[in-house]
Amino acid sequence: MKRLIFAFTVVLLCGCTRLNAGSTDKTTKNRLELKYAKEFSAEYLDNGCILISIGADSYTIIPEDVEVPADNGNSTLIKQPVENVYNAASSAMDLIDGTGALGNVMMTSTKYDDWSLPSVKNAMDSGDICYVGKYSAPDYEALIEADCSLAIESTMIYHSPEVKEKLEELGIPVLVERSSYENDPLGRMEWIKLYGILFSCEDKANEIFNSRISQLDSILNAEKTDKKAAFFYVNSSGGVVIRKPNDYVPEMMRMAGGDYIFDSTDLGVDENSLSTMTVQPEVFCEKAWDADILIYNSTVLGEISSLNELTQKYPMLKDFTAVKNRNVWCTEKNMFQQTTGAADMIKELHSIFVGEADNKMDFMYRLEEL
Repeated sequence: MKRLIFAFTVVLLCGCTRLNAGSTDKTTKNRLELKYAKEFSAEYLDNGCILISIGADSYTIIPEDVEVPADNGNSTLIKQPVENVYNAASSAMDLIDGTGALGNVMMTSTKYDDWSLPSVKNAMDSGDICYVGKYSAPDYEALIEADCSLAIESTMIYHSPEVKEKLEELGIPVLVERSSYENDPLGRMEWIKLYGILFSCEDKANEIFNSRISQLDSILNAEKTDKKAAFFYVNSSGGVVIRKPNDYVPEMMRMAGGDYIFDSTDLGVDENSLSTMTVQPEVFCEKAWDADILIYNSTVLGEISSLNELTQKYPMLKDFTAVKNRNVWCTEKNMFQQTTGAADMIKELHSIFVGEADNKMDFMYRLEEL
């Protein structure tokens, strides 16, 4: 009998999560102003709800004091307050934290040791956030017991469509976020406005975003330098992994007053959704040997402690101009998870390009000889 009651409850929950297709005559009051983000939009509707569009998907955010609309097309319904969230999109966590809503997240698909955000590690230490399995195999019982009201997924969930379907069967709406698809680093940071809407923290989100952007005024308006940089790491097969020229990391370099050493013409960049590509060492050396600055990406294989360690591991770098000039930097592990830090990253890159950088900064540190 309990199983029958549970199954009936699931059917009811599903009916509340996604409505049948149908037309709607709701008119828009206004649209959320977005300066940089291209991958989402938000419209404030006359019925008090907010319509979020992300790619081909739409989500209707229903405030706590507003009734569930009788007809809302194929939009996924998300009823506020949004609590006991399962977040399987690591890039979203810092944005959520930035709005002050980290306490609304109870579960994650990222293990403790893979987090570089102190606030998240502290929450996991205290038991406020727990790991419930990777995105492709979450602990459904844990989600049900926690009364999960929303699952936030990256587009990786499309590789495991059965998981998304199962979550929706359990009455858990699934929001697939695309902040990592923004080529503009400030566009990635502007997704904090979406989480401000989702967690009813719009004023806080706007305040943080505007404050970070204002810090960049002098840098964005400054004259460009003639410095060029390479951003890379060497994988276990000996291939050199670089960022694609249209990725947000090269764009941060350009915004910081420098330039990225690679361009699409040189590389014949493919059109897949990956932000990185692997090139042969010969190709990397031919293009990057005279780069003014080398930045080693430590987030995959771990940090490098010194310039000696780097050149011992990769002797091909010994004759590079940046190595001879001691202008080689290594990223900290928080560079990619701390999405709200885009403005600070640009400031650090600018200080490197103009030769005014401290040897140890929040997101990068200089590799020195021992």
